[in-house]
Amino acid sequence: MNNPDISIRAYQATDLHTLSAIWLDASLRAHPFLGEARLRAQQELVERTYLPDSETWVAVRDGEPVGFIGLIGAFIGALFVAPGVQGAGIGRLLIAHAHALKGELALDVYAANDGARACYGRLGFAETSRSAADSEGLPFAVVHMRLTR
Repeated sequence: MNNPDISIRAYQATDLHTLSAIWLDASLRAHPFLGEARLRAQQELVERTYLPDSETWVAVRDGEPVGFIGLIGAFIGALFVAPGVQGAGIGRLLIAHAHALKGELALDVYAANDGARACYGRLGFAETSRSAADSEGLPFAVVHMRLTR
């Protein structure tokens, strides 16, 4: 998909708070079952560890970040698009960028996040397995998915 209004560039330290806000806004909508208090606590980890320590690519429109993808090798640790621009193909562009870089991609998505699971399916990801608990051991089922060339 080609979207001339969107460019993708590497993460810059000055993106931290904007991307953190995108993460929180999108997470509150996509993961309400986790609760706002837990998501706000996780936001500290996003700022302190996940954004700075992963290979993060930022989708930019009119000079402003509107989404990002965080990679740990070929694993997508994060894919978030600002709620106001979701559905405009930004996530698709970020996935295509990561796929071109890595060749094969894997990710985990909460089973309760029907919209994300459906979106990943449309992008060619296939379910490989499931876990009854998330990475913190909490009882939220996770679907493991993979995209190959």
